[in-house]
Amino acid sequence: MSLPALSLSLQFGRLDEPAPHRAALARHRVRRTLRHALAHDAEITVRIVGEDEGRALNRDYRGKDYATNVLTFDYATQPVVMADLVLCAPVVAREAKALGKPLAEHYTHLLVHGALHAQGWDHETSEADAAAMEAHETAILAGLGQPDPYAR
Repeated sequence: MSLPALSLSLQFGRLDEPAPHRAALARHRVRRTLRHALAHDAEITVRIVGEDEGRALNRDYRGKDYATNVLTFDYATQPVVMADLVLCAPVVAREAKALGKPLAEHYTHLLVHGALHAQGWDHETSEADAAAMEAHETAILAGLGQPDPYAR
């Protein structure tokens, strides 16, 4: 089985400490992660942002005045997935530390999570949808050699 084709733009906004985020998000790793999470060919921009940009985007587009870990802006799901994934570096770093996970591992989970949102998956519609999305994320991450992010 071949993986979907991916046109990837990887961007880094203004970050106070960019080095650990750039190291955790090597282009080949981001590409591999997204291709495993996609059901169709895709054109995806991944943008890594600081707290101010993350908060402004979440406030302006979701009406929530705080920076969140990942925002997905989906424009098309078929025949080609077209989306922007915006990850807020300081939030991701704090979460990884609190979870006791390597930064790269947490980024991989959030890239998968965002890519699934870009394809129409949703965890806020019902408990069944949340369980299905978590199970799919877990399976994709297992295929990438990562542990279950939801193991309690």
